[in-house]
Amino acid sequence: MSSGVGAALKTTNVEPGSTVVIFGLGAIGLAVAEGARISGATRIIGVDINSDKLEIGRQFGVTDFVNSNSYEDKPISQVINEMTNGGADYCFECVGLGTLVQEAYACCRKGRGKTIVLGVDKPGAELTFKSFDVLHSGKTLMGSLFGSLKPKSDIPLLVKRYLDKLQELQLDNL
Repeated sequence: MSSGVGAALKTTNVEPGSTVVIFGLGAIGLAVAEGARISGATRIIGVDINSDKLEIGRQFGVTDFVNSNSYEDKPISQVINEMTNGGADYCFECVGLGTLVQEAYACCRKGRGKTIVLGVDKPGAELTFKSFDVLHSGKTLMGSLFGSLKPKSDIPLLVKRYLDKLQELQLDNL
């Protein structure tokens, strides 16, 4: 839970009113959705190959869902760019596939979009980007380890906020 919520709250500081795309709605992806919801994201798009993930995703704040297997004729980044009129503010890759990292980066808004990698690919896997695209897109690509949370201070604070009902975390449904 802390890796996903922390990635939205601390690693990227998702801003209210923003658009978030989450690749992979497993436990980490759902936790990212929860963090984005708490942060006030207006639109949270879940991307997964399992359409059953939409129902549970809604409990964590997912507003839109894309089954990536339904779009064999075009890249999923193109679908997202069309849905968002130019890309999302924040894209989180929570599966651990280099190809999805590239898709997440491709559907991040130019000039200010951030792509955050939480999924772990196999050892030795490489990412390939065209240097011109990276240099001239104005986007950020970063990894997030444990949601950038400090175990001694941030996690007790999250637990306290949850117990004091100051922060509505959907822990029971993960």
